[in-house]
Amino acid sequence: MCLYKVLRAAVALRPGRDEIVTDTANFPTDRFLVESVAAELGLKVRWIEAADVRPEDVAAVTGPRTAAVVLSHVDYRSAAIADLAAITRLVRERGGLTVWDLCHSVGSIPVALDADGADFAVGCTYKFLNAGPGAPAFLYVNARHHAEFGQPITGWMGAADTFGMAAEYVPAPGIRRALSGTPPVLGMVGVQEGVALLAEAGIDRVRAKAVALGRWVLALADEWLAPLGFEVASPRDDDRRGGHVTLRHPDAERLSRVLIDNGVLIDFRRPDGIRVGLSPLTTSFTEVRAALARIRELAG
Repeated sequence: MCLYKVLRAAVALRPGRDEIVTDTANFPTDRFLVESVAAELGLKVRWIEAADVRPEDVAAVTGPRTAAVVLSHVDYRSAAIADLAAITRLVRERGGLTVWDLCHSVGSIPVALDADGADFAVGCTYKFLNAGPGAPAFLYVNARHHAEFGQPITGWMGAADTFGMAAEYVPAPGIRRALSGTPPVLGMVGVQEGVALLAEAGIDRVRAKAVALGRWVLALADEWLAPLGFEVASPRDDDRRGGHVTLRHPDAERLSRVLIDNGVLIDFRRPDGIRVGLSPLTTSFTEVRAALARIRELAG
């Protein structure tokens, strides 16, 4: 719902422009929703045919018809980090707006939306923000759009007078107009505690451990798993890799089921990826070693 809200808001702020840009490797929900909004509003989707989106890829498909560009900051499969600042600047120069998916970056790597000039963003709280299953999503709207953006799912919590029970909807000033109905209170408590834990640790320390955990996976994969037909599908450059490492194997789908059944909780990513999640606040180096040793044993 958050992505739908901000994408509709972004397109509405660029009347006369009839294209939305995203990439063919983006997370399925993002791609599906882009197509739905385009169909709903009679717009065209321009596709970036790249698994690791770079500024030059965005430049090739954007122009005077671009209303919004929807991209993930960290790729959900490979963990490749997109250049948020450069891409945002490029899209702004061409008159469009950016919508960033932060699901695989928030709480894992530093994100500077205000400083980098991002227009809109969405993300989840159950991953690196440690809020747990069922925790609510969030959205971001740059302050420069607060006075003019509208969103299509209006409700009493986003009204100017929440308890006025007015006959007509009048949006609240600022970001509160992005709300709809009553938020899930129990889920919000989980977010509150998860974010407090992250704030205490500090994002720079969290990022440092994420990098170190990633290096540990790479080293063990090269030594133990490469002889068994595994390949590293994530960037080896620390500055280009987010908070997980994906290993490629031709029999990944079957192996993923075997690994999960044997206590190694990974994610299968089609067509041949096994994603090793590395939540820095809860994952130890010992656990990573034990997991990769188990993968070696079961795949051998």
